[in-house]
Amino acid sequence: MTSLLSLSENQVWVVALICLLAGIVRGFSGFALSALVMASAALIIPPVELIPVCWWLEICAGLMMIRGGWKDADRRLAVTLVVGSSLGLPLGLYLTTHVSVPVSQTIALGCIATLAALLLGKIRLDFLANPKGHLGVGICAGIATGLASIGGMVVALYVLVSQQPARQMRATLVVFLFLSGALSLLIFIAYGVMDQRAALRGVILSIPATLGVYLGTKFFIPRLEPFYRPLCLLLLIGLAVMGFIRIGI
Repeated sequence: MTSLLSLSENQVWVVALICLLAGIVRGFSGFALSALVMASAALIIPPVELIPVCWWLEICAGLMMIRGGWKDADRRLAVTLVVGSSLGLPLGLYLTTHVSVPVSQTIALGCIATLAALLLGKIRLDFLANPKGHLGVGICAGIATGLASIGGMVVALYVLVSQQPARQMRATLVVFLFLSGALSLLIFIAYGVMDQRAALRGVILSIPATLGVYLGTKFFIPRLEPFYRPLCLLLLIGLAVMGFIRIGI
């Protein structure tokens, strides 16, 4: 297996553990699987090779969660964000494969961390909740996905601006990530980042990730729903900090 994955035995176990823990977070929050894997495993697998691996993890997680999320989600918002994300993803992949992107990643992470901190401080950001901005937010999410698989963080921040119930916010994130993932496969293939090795890594690492998602869903119970929004905002800030550390800021 190690030769097939082009990883040492220790590296396989470390990445599998990362996927398990990231899956637990995804199962509770509805997002952050790819962002956590990118922030933690990029020291072992180059980011451009991790992006297609994260696609497999997200699709498997989405298959597990979509059934319960579809009926609770704001589907119109999710679909609009997916359309925007599909438009932005090619640009993000182009930057990843042709341009040095630490500055772009720093800007994206800095915006996410700042806005999340403002929201945590209960400062109203009504301009983000404007329905006219849905498509633009989706495009930004697509670019962020192509750059560093953090598009889910962009959409999570946007959804958390709303005052929707925790169950609806989480479900909207689940639907967005599943639909955008399904539509992005052809784009990944076209850019040559979804090769045989990436697919094999993704399929194998989906096993611990889906186990983690199953465990994480058990924590999303009515008693904890009032804490969903602040916990997710703290998670976004933490992920941004991890991203800064990974790119050496």
